[in-house]
Amino acid sequence: MSPTDSVHLLAELSACIAGASPEQRGALWRLAEPGRQLDANLVRLPADAAVEEHSEHDLDVLLLVAGGSGTLLGGAEEVALAVGTLAWLPRAAPRGLRAGPQGLVYLTVHRRRPGLTVQRSRTAEPVDEGGEAACLLHRTCPACGMVPDGAAPAYCSHCGAQLPTD
Repeated sequence: MSPTDSVHLLAELSACIAGASPEQRGALWRLAEPGRQLDANLVRLPADAAVEEHSEHDLDVLLLVAGGSGTLLGGAEEVALAVGTLAWLPRAAPRGLRAGPQGLVYLTVHRRRPGLTVQRSRTAEPVDEGGEAACLLHRTCPACGMVPDGAAPAYCSHCGAQLPTD
């Protein structure tokens, strides 16, 4: 039996929260076990920060509030979030978050995305338009694999993780 075939403690989330500064934004912890079928992130939004409303077309997400408070935005609906609140965010449903005055810390769990691959189209005929196609790999969020909205975002519009600066 290998280490990935047995159950084991991954993290003490309360210690992850306590060890981070209140101003820290983004992932405080990430599930990183090899061969996993799930992804999970413990994310902090500082006081009054927000993840703009967006849609996730591929994944359902479970969101568990682990610290602070805030508001879950979903179209015209707003739902108050407090420690212990568990929400299901169905794929394709609009969703956003707004942290309260103490900030918001939440755990997201969803099916793991397959790695990004570049494949040649089987039906398209080659067309010489001069130059190469745009590559968005440098803009891909390392936490969730999505390309964030906006020209030069500091945080991922899909998962809230802080993005690297070039």
